[in-house]
Amino acid sequence: MSWPVRPLWEVADFCLGKMLDKKKNRGEYLPYLANVNVRWGEFDTDGLREMRFGEHELERYGLSYGDIVMCEGGEPGRCAIWKDEVPNMMFQKALHRIRPHKILNPFFLYYYFLAMGRKNAFSGLFTGSTIKHLPREKLAKVEVEIPPLGTQEKIADVLSAYDDLIENNRRRIALLERAAREIYREWFVRLRFPGHEHVKIVDGVPEGWTRTALGDIGTLKYGKALKADDRNEGDYPVFGSSGIVGTHDEPHAPGPGIIVGRKGNVGSVYWSDEDFCAIDTVYYLEPSAVNLHVYYALQHVDFINTDVAVPGLNRTLAHSKDILVPSRQVRGAFEEIATLLHKQISVLHKGNNRLASARDLLLPRLMSGKLAV
Repeated sequence: MSWPVRPLWEVADFCLGKMLDKKKNRGEYLPYLANVNVRWGEFDTDGLREMRFGEHELERYGLSYGDIVMCEGGEPGRCAIWKDEVPNMMFQKALHRIRPHKILNPFFLYYYFLAMGRKNAFSGLFTGSTIKHLPREKLAKVEVEIPPLGTQEKIADVLSAYDDLIENNRRRIALLERAAREIYREWFVRLRFPGHEHVKIVDGVPEGWTRTALGDIGTLKYGKALKADDRNEGDYPVFGSSGIVGTHDEPHAPGPGIIVGRKGNVGSVYWSDEDFCAIDTVYYLEPSAVNLHVYYALQHVDFINTDVAVPGLNRTLAHSKDILVPSRQVRGAFEEIATLLHKQISVLHKGNNRLASARDLLLPRLMSGKLAV
């Protein structure tokens, strides 16, 4: 089936976000999305940063329901559709905001971009030899096949049904993760662990507990260079500092694993139940030191930016950070509870992987018109 083809500049408005400049920016502090907050099909809105926006900038740099937010750098082309997850949301310079005209259903356009991303169709538009970018003038030339609006809506409805189920599972995962984090804070930050009434506190440390440098617990290993073009789609997640950035057919490290952001999203912490790949923007903890207590403890470590020009985490400094290590009894009790929660999380993740695989099988056939709706 042949559908009309139009360049993106004819069927959508788009612009780059605002440059962060503390000396020049004026106005009200508002939350904004950066490159690291945008995943394929979703947004990470935990720990959002803020900057000043003047009243005259609210329309230019503000997001509305149905806007597509796309990475200009990092993994250029990676995008998600905004559904008013957070009020008064703005966006930063490293992102494009794409606002389709009435001729295009926003969800259809998002799935069109997703299909392009799945077949690496954005790569021919990138500039830069080492750090890839998708500039506005290149994005404007993207050709979009445009079926009748009713067909667009039917295609979007079919694919959205899968993503709605995935989103429901993500919410359940978030609740389980929040429960585990709250238990950690209650026991190891507020020190209201089971039996705390009978334990003496000396210099802020319960008797029988120790403060131990991370480097004495285990070594942070460097991730390996693995560009998107060098990845063969497979069963193993590829972790960057913004989380999972793809898959590969061979793992670099055994699971379970703990991954820590080294460049970009410095100090981000991720858990992998399965064998995984870690690219060169992250560290991963040596397997013998991996457990759920350490995973949640690292989320409370202040991994400050140690490189002014390019955000980065110095490994020596990271190894010097203290971890509060509880008694074997308390740690065992926490591991038991956290493991039960993580088993449920793992089941939901696997369910989402199956749903995403089913959606991705339908995606190219629907977007090409080979499968009628």
